[in-house]
Order: sequence, then structure tokens, then C-alpha cells
Amino acid sequence: MFSIGGILGALVIAVFVIFIILLISCIKIVPQAQALVVERLGAYRVTWSVGLHFKWPIIERVARRVDLKEQVVDFAPQPVITKDNVTMRIDTVVFYQITDPKMFCYGVANPIMAIENLTATTLRNIIGDLELDQTLTSRETINTKMRASLDVATDPWGIKVNRVELKNIIPPAAIQDAMEKQMKAERERREAILRAEGEKKSTILVAEGNKESAILDAEAEKQAAILRAEAQKEAMIRQAEGEAEAILKVQQANADGIRFLKEAGADEAVLTMKSLEAFEKAADGKATKIIIPSEIQSIAGLVKSLAEVGKEN
Repeated sequence: MFSIGGILGALVIAVFVIFIILLISCIKIVPQAQALVVERLGAYRVTWSVGLHFKWPIIERVARRVDLKEQVVDFAPQPVITKDNVTMRIDTVVFYQITDPKMFCYGVANPIMAIENLTATTLRNIIGDLELDQTLTSRETINTKMRASLDVATDPWGIKVNRVELKNIIPPAAIQDAMEKQMKAERERREAILRAEGEKKSTILVAEGNKESAILDAEAEKQAAILRAEAQKEAMIRQAEGEAEAILKVQQANADGIRFLKEAGADEAVLTMKSLEAFEKAADGKATKIIIPSEIQSIAGLVKSLAEVGKEN
């Protein structure tokens, strides 16, 4: 049998332990980039940010712990129809951040599902105004329009949509085959154009090389002709100078001979005859005209007369 004192002691201890547990449970530490939404008797009371906080036991409770970091959610591919009636599947990636924990808790029942459905409907509306080619080449435009629409729609929920990206665009198999054939034809066309341009450049370079070679050959021939003409001119000048020098030396020798005869005391007739011999050698059968002084002509006539008299006798 337990005594009354023992029961009371155990009861006091139990109450004390329960009090300590309740006190500890009322102490809340909120870490960085998180927030706690606190309710009192079922009604919203306050949002706790980073730091140490206390709540009343039993009547107050933490309704929700909210992560304030930027989050990403990848939605499954959604079927959409383009303006030209092509059905394709597009999956999107949404980057969002909670800016108001209170509105996030009480604004919408399931925020992630709401964002997914809103993304699907917005995507269908945007793609419905675009054709297939525009859809494939306008990802940035689609991303911008979706982000703006989602940001406006999610603002009452305390959510800010930072970015929206189209992860994959999956057209039908027939469209994919046609696109691959088109890409192959385009690559072949570009290859043919590049090959033709290469052959054209090669032909132009060969023609320019032939032209340059012909110009160089003509220039070399011209220089050779000039050099031959200059060599011929130089030879003629040297030849003329040699002949002139030879004539000058002959005349000098004759003059020296006549001067020697004169110094030796030869008479006028001998000197005249030597002069005539000198003129004869000077002409050498090449001159067409020789001018003889009048004195020499008279002496030559006298010599001729004496020669005729000698023949008659």
C-alpha cells in the first residue's frame, strides 16, 4: 500500500515534469530563411521571423513552418495545341519564393497544385496564339509572358514567381521526322553553297595567279629588251669610239711623219705628196667625199702635168 505522502510526492514530480515539458515546448527558435505562423485559439496571431520566441501553452500553436528560400518545382509535360492545330507536350520549371507567410498559409489551400494548374492554363493560352515554328523559336518570349502572368496571379497568395523556363518541347513524331529531314536538307544546302564558294575562290585565285605570272613575264621580257638595246647601244658607241680613235692615231702618225720630214729638210713637193698619201689612207675607200686644200690641188695638178710630159719624151 502506497502512503498518501508518497502519492502526493509523485504527483508533484509529475506536475513539475509536465510543467518543464510545456515550458520547453513554448520556446521556439526560428532559423535563418524560415518563418513560423502562430495561431491563438485557431485564429492567426503573428508571424515569427528569425530569433528566439515564446508562446502560450495550449492556447497558442505553430500553425505552419514556412521556407523563405527560393524554390523550384518541375511540372509534368502538359499537352498544348498551337495556332496551326499541332498538338505537342511541354513541361515547365517554375522558380518561386514565398514573400508573405500569412497569405501563403491562408490564401490558397494547396499552393503548389494551384501554381501547376495556373501554369498549364497560362501555357495553353500563350501557345494557342503561336504557330509551331514560332513556338520552337520563341522560348524567351513564352518564358517572359508566363512569368508575368503567374506573378500577377500568385501575388495574393504571398508567392513571387521569379522565373519560368520551358524545359522540353516535344512535338509529335511525324513533326519530328519532318523537322529532321528539313534540317538535313538545310545542312546539305549549306554544304553545297560552301563547296561552290570554295571552288569559286579557287578559280579566282588561279586566274589572278596566271594574270600575275603573265605580268611578271611581260615585265621580265621588257627588262630583257631594254638591257639588250642598252648593250647594243653601248657596243655601237664603243665601236664608234674605237674607229675614231684609230683614225685619230693614223692622222697623228701622218702628222708626225710630215713633221719629221720637214725637220729633216724635205722640200715642199715631198711634203705635199706625203699629205696626199695621208688623205688617201684617211679615206681608205670608205669616205664618200674628201675636201683637199687648194694648195695641195695645185701641186697635184703640177705633178700630173710633169708626169704627162715625161710620158711624151
